[in-house]
Amino acid sequence: MNYTQEPQKQEGCLLKKRKWPLKGWHKRYFFLDRGILKYSKCRADIERGKLHGCIDVGLSVMSVKKSTKCIDLDTEEQIYHLKVKSQELFDEWVAKLRHHRMYRQNEISMFPHDANNIFFPASTTTDSVPGFCDSAPGRKAGSLTKQNSVSTGGNLSFSFSSNESRISSWLQSSEDMEKCSRDLSNCHTYLLEMNQLLQSMDVLHRTYSAPAINAMQVGPFESPKKEKRSHRRWRSRVVGKEAKGMLQVPSVFSAPMRLHASNPNLSTIDFVEEKNYSDGSETSSEFTKMQEDLFHVAHKVYFTLRSAFSTISTEREKLKQMLEYDASSSPSAQIVGLKNALTSAIAQNTDLKDRLRRIHAESKIIDSASNAKSSPDLVKENSREEGRGLVHQVSNESRLSIADSLTEFFDAQEVLLSASSSENEVSDDDSYVSDISDNVSEDNLSNDMENERQTLGNGIGCNSKRRTCLPAPCPNTSNISLWNILRNNIGKDLSKVAMPVELNEPLNTLQRLCEELEYSELLDKAAHTPNPFERMVYIAAFAVSAYASSYYRAGSKPFNPVLGETYECIREDKGFQFFAEQVSHHPPISACHAESVNFAFWQDVRWKNKFWGKSMEIVPVGTTHVTLPAFKDHFAWNKVTSCIHNILSGQRWIEHYGEIIIKNLNDDTCHCKLTFIKAKYWNPNAHEIEGSVMDKSGKVVHRLFGKWHESLYCGTTSSSNCIWRANPMPKDYEKWYGFTQFALELNELEPQTRSLLPSTDTRFRPDQRFLEEGNIEGAEIQKQRIEQLQRERRKVLEENNLEHQPRFFRKSNDDSWVSNGTYMDLRREPGFSKLDNPVLW
Repeated sequence: MNYTQEPQKQEGCLLKKRKWPLKGWHKRYFFLDRGILKYSKCRADIERGKLHGCIDVGLSVMSVKKSTKCIDLDTEEQIYHLKVKSQELFDEWVAKLRHHRMYRQNEISMFPHDANNIFFPASTTTDSVPGFCDSAPGRKAGSLTKQNSVSTGGNLSFSFSSNESRISSWLQSSEDMEKCSRDLSNCHTYLLEMNQLLQSMDVLHRTYSAPAINAMQVGPFESPKKEKRSHRRWRSRVVGKEAKGMLQVPSVFSAPMRLHASNPNLSTIDFVEEKNYSDGSETSSEFTKMQEDLFHVAHKVYFTLRSAFSTISTEREKLKQMLEYDASSSPSAQIVGLKNALTSAIAQNTDLKDRLRRIHAESKIIDSASNAKSSPDLVKENSREEGRGLVHQVSNESRLSIADSLTEFFDAQEVLLSASSSENEVSDDDSYVSDISDNVSEDNLSNDMENERQTLGNGIGCNSKRRTCLPAPCPNTSNISLWNILRNNIGKDLSKVAMPVELNEPLNTLQRLCEELEYSELLDKAAHTPNPFERMVYIAAFAVSAYASSYYRAGSKPFNPVLGETYECIREDKGFQFFAEQVSHHPPISACHAESVNFAFWQDVRWKNKFWGKSMEIVPVGTTHVTLPAFKDHFAWNKVTSCIHNILSGQRWIEHYGEIIIKNLNDDTCHCKLTFIKAKYWNPNAHEIEGSVMDKSGKVVHRLFGKWHESLYCGTTSSSNCIWRANPMPKDYEKWYGFTQFALELNELEPQTRSLLPSTDTRFRPDQRFLEEGNIEGAEIQKQRIEQLQRERRKVLEENNLEHQPRFFRKSNDDSWVSNGTYMDLRREPGFSKLDNPVLW
């Protein structure tokens, strides 16, 4: 097949999976032309340029499922799932998509500078106006700019020897700039003509007292919804005739859309016909003609500005390429580049320090003594309660803008999460809002907690200084081609795919579960909060905090626990004891349990991973439980979906999206809903969360907002309180797999605890230990050996028709895994060293 020849257009109705959070499928009309797939509700909408989405098939990864007649397109930012009803139509669409994809890729390779072009029609007819779309490489280039028009693009020959001759030649030979000048001059003339028409229409407006003219003048700057509301106000007293010219002017110079962005308002122009009526008489033909003239002149202005903008973009890119070419050939280019990079880094560092200082100042807890005068009786009453030093006060902190004040002061790191079996095999499968925020009296509460932690720690372990770095930095994985490993597994569960050990991090999934307790002090605070609505706020903050560490993770995944593997973590400083076990291999299920004087925490989780070509979705299955014995509360909640984008390149980023519903199973006084908002990475509102704590009738009592990797606030516009803030990252955390300080300590094997741990504990696993120490070759050998041992154990069980029985967990009536209460008892008496432990490695 000749991929240089333009393929035939393909169009028709397909079923498209509804975008999150909606479920199901809906019918959409698709139009495929020159490697660009557009879709809308119907063919007429596409002809008018009223698009719902626009996909560059050449820059997407396509996978097909013949059994279900599904086509998946991964554009990096979003995954489109399409379904065809008949097999014949399915084969036709697959063939056309492949042809268009190869044609588009061939076009990009032949004209790399035009890879981002938007396919506007060369003429200025009004037949079809496609929507503005930008292609994916725009962000990778580092600047989001409107792309060039193909009709104005040209090849530029770099044949001059000096900078001056190049630029002077460009200025002399560039006819496009002259065309741009003419376009701008014509545009000025058109604008003057429009001004005259508007003045004439204003005269007619005063003459005829026609209310519809006001709507005509304001209409171009209002949304369609506002236009409809405006006309609706006049509908009761006017009758009459059609008047054209309601023009929605596009925001040409606003922040650009991506080519892959799916947007119901993506069209740049809507030509809407509205019926306007006069007070008992028809609008004059002169006024109607003026409306039509204004419509056509505005149309000319738009296309002229679009042409001029495309020309300027093209010429700017040509000049930029010339300057870059000359700069790269200069001996001092490297020095200049280093100086610029250093200047930029210094400026960025200063800016980050200022932001951090401002955030710290805004989140500083106000001393309760200084606010006692606002509610002295309440303070006295609370001070009498032992262990519950909660001071109610009106917060003086104003709510921070999520987009502005909750600024990301760390660069996004590469993130790669995965959880599966160690053999990479798996079976298929407006209400009242309280303006009063609450601050915990840190002195009383911290003293009580410290006493409780000392009580818990007695006889279990001893305090010691924890490490702040790993024995060896993470290995360089740039020479590993993920595409060669994953290209045959698009649309499949990645748990079936064997990965090189270099792509792992020296932690495993059981330790990742323990990492969710990094901010366990939130549960301690909840256990000392009498108000049930305020307790729910702390529980919500704890649920959010479990995702914070994923933001900084490097391009690696945790080790997969083998069946029967365990992990123990006893933290005297935090007052909890944690243990976990891999309880199932098919499917892989990890269960954990933690206890404290103040709370109990447990969950069993399995992950379903799907690779779509550029992105990987991680869908957790399971429920997290927390009980607070002081109030007999039993909280339960689900986890949200995680998606790692751009997985095959060095600019990976992760997002979490979905809803967390937190319920108290023992008391229906309140419940909480948290929404992890799905947004583009470059969007300033990325990583946002919103939520609310509601009473049993659904009335909102507390509002929550923030960012899952940064902080969570409770309050309203005029009053907000920082409930939780992520801990600062350790020094040089990029070298240590992006680990937090808490994560750095998880695999540390302390001498005083070595004899107390069972031999199945993760810290004794040799492949993980070798990777932590930088012995990549030894880690790979041990990993293969451990996996082979697991296969042999499973074979023995199958031959004897036996099932594996977990040692420390049992399955409950609802098929969830809970602790059987034996781990800590066996640890104390007789001790794991005196027990017969299975040999896992």
